[in-house]
Amino acid sequence: MGDIPAVNGTCNGHHGDELLLKEAPVENLRPLKVIVVGAGFSGILMAIRIPERLRNVELVVYEKNDGVGGVWWLNRYPGVACDIPSHSYQYSFAPNPHWSNLYAPGSEIQKYLEGVAERFGAMRFIKTRHRVDHGEWDDAAKKWRVKVTNLATGETFEDAANVLITARGQLNNVSWPNIPGLDTFQGKVMHSGEWDTSYDFRNKRIGVIGNGSSAIQIIPNLQKVEGAKLTCFMRSPTWIASPFGDQGMIELGLDPAETAFSDEQRQKLAANPDELFKVRKVFETGGNIIHDSTIRGTPMQIAFQESFRESMQVKLATRPDLLALLIPAFAPGCRRLTPGKGFLESLLEPNVTVVSSPIAQITPTGVETKTTDATAHHPLDVLVCATGFHVSSPPPFPLLGLNRLPLSARWHKRAESYLSLAVDGFPNLLMLFGPNSAIGSGSLTKILEAEADYILAAVRKLQKEDYASMAPRRARVRDFMAYVDGYFKRTVYTDQCRSWYTRDGKVVGLWPGSTLHALETLRNPRWEDWEYESLEGEGGNALRWLGNGNSEPGDPSWYINPDEVEVPVEGRPEDNKRYRARPWSY
Repeated sequence: MGDIPAVNGTCNGHHGDELLLKEAPVENLRPLKVIVVGAGFSGILMAIRIPERLRNVELVVYEKNDGVGGVWWLNRYPGVACDIPSHSYQYSFAPNPHWSNLYAPGSEIQKYLEGVAERFGAMRFIKTRHRVDHGEWDDAAKKWRVKVTNLATGETFEDAANVLITARGQLNNVSWPNIPGLDTFQGKVMHSGEWDTSYDFRNKRIGVIGNGSSAIQIIPNLQKVEGAKLTCFMRSPTWIASPFGDQGMIELGLDPAETAFSDEQRQKLAANPDELFKVRKVFETGGNIIHDSTIRGTPMQIAFQESFRESMQVKLATRPDLLALLIPAFAPGCRRLTPGKGFLESLLEPNVTVVSSPIAQITPTGVETKTTDATAHHPLDVLVCATGFHVSSPPPFPLLGLNRLPLSARWHKRAESYLSLAVDGFPNLLMLFGPNSAIGSGSLTKILEAEADYILAAVRKLQKEDYASMAPRRARVRDFMAYVDGYFKRTVYTDQCRSWYTRDGKVVGLWPGSTLHALETLRNPRWEDWEYESLEGEGGNALRWLGNGNSEPGDPSWYINPDEVEVPVEGRPEDNKRYRARPWSY
């Protein structure tokens, strides 16, 4: 784009009262390049929203796996499924009437994400089997330099972008247990996040380490395998919750015990959008109104605890030893709650042994446990590590910000952020599903959509207002972390439990509030919390982006179109249903 001189001068840029106008309409669509890392739920979302809502932005999404879906592509263990109602785990703009179960299997969720990516054109921008190996901010060029390996060819190349967006999620970098001798085991070893679907578990002695969300789904399924004998190594107590969708199913007149949807039911939902919306509304509302269960000492939290305890006592009535092991001292929700259909029942089966003694080491032939009184060896053919992921951590590749500071060093003590979206010292780096952005109750997927909207607004601000870079102020990062700590002090998440939500006593995985709180926080950015560098440089005219006085809309009189005009309610404009439904902020 060129320049035209001001009427009273021919100077270049801004000197005194004279200005060389920017030869562009006020929309100012200067070219930008955006790189997104990851094509799970968030990456697919960006590959849909960026071309939809931005213009003149070149986009590429690098995904190291063979296909899209992120955690749902990676996790293929038996029993992997959504542990909240599937009708609340989807894009708000792509409701799926075809879920086969209220808690859809993982493969079905992956196919849904793949279908949405195809349907809305995201695959045009996604390069699978492309692994990002290194990212570094070039402060002279005001760009991110990114090294990428094409895993199909082995070729390594460099790409560059004005904006780098990480959409890696939190559940993709597997965490192996730090147990002596793990590398000496001569049988089969696998992680819940790196499952070998070709392995035959029949007639095998199977060891499972862990009793978190993955183990709770894996154990009931392996227990049913022909000839299998399971030894489950569990040291941490855990609450087994009632299925999250039970109340919603009752409200819909359905049997909570029958979570499968028949072909007839799915066809009815597909043919009747109003009926599908009713189902979605029940589960979305149900997830949002239980936020009080996460606050320590509330009537709802106490009621939940009594209900879960009673349910576990009934199911483990014949095994008081297991009940004593599994019933926690901490409040429900401190660890991620999992409904665990069939889990407690499977522990009672004759081919399952629960071992609570600490693991001393892994030997070539099994696992050795040790107490003050005795040492025991448990011979195994296969060892399953359901030990979770490294969460709220830097990417597994070096990411260097200003002065070549590694993000791993910036986050050495704690993964700090501004609203989970960005971190000081790393210009034009934006994060989806970053630290403190998961949720203990309510819709995670809608939070991710709100984060995407915020990021789109930030990219557009860079583009339209001619900023070379933006990063959150360090003081605002500090303020957000202080708010996070202050908020969580009153919640169940700071009880004494082992949870992926926390690290070194700090909650790093969860948003400090409800889903609705997150949506309202992110709805209208506080741009004053950011620091900017202008393309005009020091002393330049920061409003030169206003251009040449023209605007180029698609429709020259768009503002009178019926879908653009907001008509007030006659007599009482304050009764506008749209405004009364939403939180009142603006």
